[in-house]
Amino acid sequence: MSIPLSYIARNLWARRLTTALTAGGLALVVFVFAAVLMLDEGLRNTLVTTGEYDNVVLIRRSAETEVQSGVDRTQANIVASHAAIGLGADGQPMLSKETLVLISLNKRGSDKPSNIIIRGVGARALTLRPQVKLTAGRMFRPGASEIVAGASIARRFSGAGIGETLRFGQREWTVVGLFDAGNSGFDSEIWGDADQLMQAFRRNAYSSVVLRLSDSGRFDGFKKDIEGDQRLTLEAKREQTFYSDQSLALSTFISILGLTLSVIFSIGAMIGATITMYASVANRVGEIGTLRALGFQRRNILAAFLTEAMLLAVVGGVVGLAFASLMQFLSFSTTNFQSFSELAFGFKLNAAIIVKTLLFSLVMGMVGGFLPALRAARMQIVDALRAA
Repeated sequence: MSIPLSYIARNLWARRLTTALTAGGLALVVFVFAAVLMLDEGLRNTLVTTGEYDNVVLIRRSAETEVQSGVDRTQANIVASHAAIGLGADGQPMLSKETLVLISLNKRGSDKPSNIIIRGVGARALTLRPQVKLTAGRMFRPGASEIVAGASIARRFSGAGIGETLRFGQREWTVVGLFDAGNSGFDSEIWGDADQLMQAFRRNAYSSVVLRLSDSGRFDGFKKDIEGDQRLTLEAKREQTFYSDQSLALSTFISILGLTLSVIFSIGAMIGATITMYASVANRVGEIGTLRALGFQRRNILAAFLTEAMLLAVVGGVVGLAFASLMQFLSFSTTNFQSFSELAFGFKLNAAIIVKTLLFSLVMGMVGGFLPALRAARMQIVDALRAA
């Protein structure tokens, strides 16, 4: 015979103030835990959606990022002639030779500078990145000192708005358009003509070559050809994999920091839950004795108090998760450890995070409530009724 759930819930309601305070402490811990998971998921989602699975990125062998890479013009031309590369409607290879440069810009209303990526791209860049859409103005003209900026860059940095000018590479560059990259990493970049940027910065090599194969299934053979060609010192990766790898260092840092904070805070929350449940047991000695006298077994008492603690944890978990879900409307920017440039991304909530968060709150409730529940279950009937 088990103790009804409605009876357990009424006990929590009868101690509304204590229940609210304990649930509030649990909610704060759950909020931190969920926020960290959402931040990590937002980072991963931003960098993974930056790349297209069907695209291939070529960078210098042993280089981990485009910033570290160099692909000279001769090698880029050799790659462009490979038979596996898809052709556009005009019969030209679906390929973009790109160069990456870091510049420092001040944020609007502040003298605080941050590194921003200037990406020189070829004429096929927009075709290769369908998630990038012009939202205002027009695309830059090849051969001109014109640039287009990611929408988030235009909002946050001085001189990056449409019609404004930026000075770098000993030139004045006019922002002629804004683009939206679907919350991918490209939102944190400024694009211009690759050849013009290479001249401005006196570079004679590209940073990478981005291309699309005529058949995605030919990737392994293409990779083998490129990396086995003695004329080339290049490495081939699927674009999605390439950008996903960029998230590892920052994602690991966020995960370790978040786990550390969650463990520290959860210890405090579990201690609070334990104290609350011990107080509940102490105030309900007579009730426990009555339940035992009515025929309820020790295991029923143990289960009832554990259920009470877990209900308390569920309330705290739902409240904490509800507040954490509001953070989806916020954006966050930090330094990408790989490129040393600013990267903007947001918090992202999904079903896996909801499940992990609620399980985490249940574990806190179970751990915090186990010892008090065990104490209640071990009470002798005579001692409990006498103490009442």
